[in-house]
Amino acid sequence: MKLKIWQAGEPVLRQRARALTAEEICDDAVQGLIASMRETMRDAPGVGLAAPQVGVPLRLAVIEDAAEYMARLTPREIAERGRVPVPFHVVINPELSVEDDAPAEFFEGCLSVAGQTALVRRALRVRVECLNERAEPVTIRAEGWYARILQHEIDHLNGVLYVDRMWPRSFMTQENHARYWRELSAQQVRRACGETEQR
Repeated sequence: MKLKIWQAGEPVLRQRARALTAEEICDDAVQGLIASMRETMRDAPGVGLAAPQVGVPLRLAVIEDAAEYMARLTPREIAERGRVPVPFHVVINPELSVEDDAPAEFFEGCLSVAGQTALVRRALRVRVECLNERAEPVTIRAEGWYARILQHEIDHLNGVLYVDRMWPRSFMTQENHARYWRELSAQQVRRACGETEQR
């Protein structure tokens, strides 16, 4: 069942979500939520979806970066982003640690800030300790675009949107990004927007 994706301004998107117990994770209600979130994410389409984005304040997110999503990117864009296919998986009660805080800066969007995008600086490599959909402990080590997805989705679980981390002067519609800015590097965009320091 596809779910409504809640948009910026909804209070649930600004609250810290609560952790789930192992019993809750294995319950039919949460298993059904996971299935519905998977369908909703794929229909959007998106590469991640956190439970607060569908109005549920739980520390749960689904992630999948399918190869088909990369078909519209050039080989250079794929390489710059460190983007590789990521199979569907679930992260529950995640704890994120930065393993390499070298900045990686790219345009980022969000299903809860529909139609917009902006430059966001994220850590290059992260480690996530979490539970999977069977309440089993999992350690994820990620880099490149996958690390960005994890940071973005875990932010949602803490009531943080990418607009809190963006370069303000780079905020634009996705349509205008594709029309004017897509071929430019982050440095070129900052220069063109008249911004040299992150605020």
